[in-house]
Amino acid sequence: MRGKIQCHLNPKHILVCPLFILFLFLVWRSSTSVSPLRNPPSTVSLSPQQSSKSQMDHDLDHQDCPPDPRTPACTKIPPSLSQTLIHYATSNITPQQTINEVSVTEKVLRRKSPCNFLVFGLGHDSLMWAALNHGGRTLFVEEDKSWIDQIKLRFPNLESYHAVYDTKVRQSEELLKATADAEECKDVGDPLLSKCGLALKGLAKEVYEVEWDLIMVDAPTGYHDEAPGRMGAIYTAGLMARNRADGETDVFVHDVDRIVEDKFSKAFLCEGYVREQVGRLRHFTIPSHRTLLGRPFCP
Repeated sequence: MRGKIQCHLNPKHILVCPLFILFLFLVWRSSTSVSPLRNPPSTVSLSPQQSSKSQMDHDLDHQDCPPDPRTPACTKIPPSLSQTLIHYATSNITPQQTINEVSVTEKVLRRKSPCNFLVFGLGHDSLMWAALNHGGRTLFVEEDKSWIDQIKLRFPNLESYHAVYDTKVRQSEELLKATADAEECKDVGDPLLSKCGLALKGLAKEVYEVEWDLIMVDAPTGYHDEAPGRMGAIYTAGLMARNRADGETDVFVHDVDRIVEDKFSKAFLCEGYVREQVGRLRHFTIPSHRTLLGRPFCP
């Protein structure tokens, strides 16, 4: 065969042939071995609740990845992400936020995820938010229990909880007058212990157990007078942000073209904390008030 190496008993060949065979063996060894990763993934400190949820997501996303000693990490696309891609590729319903509005939150998630992300509202964009916070904990609070049941049947991995609101949009002006300058509404602390009438105390216990890195207020319903409105959600988001142990919380309020979302976000999330506004989405960055005693409610 032409490809076969010929080694005659020439003294020169006696030395060259073994060296050539040794070279081929070393090349074969290097091509089949796996070199260590140059940049190992950074570790992220997660809360106990987030760590448990993250581990469950990790187990689910890697259930189809058989161990392979030649592969340092699973290269399959996680099931949660593939499910998201399929859903949006085959759905005729698109999220209510525009691409420019979504990009504001996506930019922050790109920097902070995996993290703790609280979303007021369970909608057609929920799979997207959970996927963008892959590896973190994304929790949804929803007013419509029947809608939660429908979503859980289709997407059981989304973490969502029912919330009951006792306010109406038609009460918003009265509520703003009664709370905007009230001392009890400027006290920073646990929402469950707050004396402010806007503090939400009937949410699932899981909501109060976590320090949220991002909070999106895109619910409850607020487009007609008998709807619950987002007064309490906006106030409680600001209270949670100020009450965290340290650091800052990014809070996003959608539909700020409406009176309630505009006035209550400016009053309780503060214009001085506005980072940017794109379309109907307003982005606030609120620092912890527990790390600096005497910090004013609004800068």
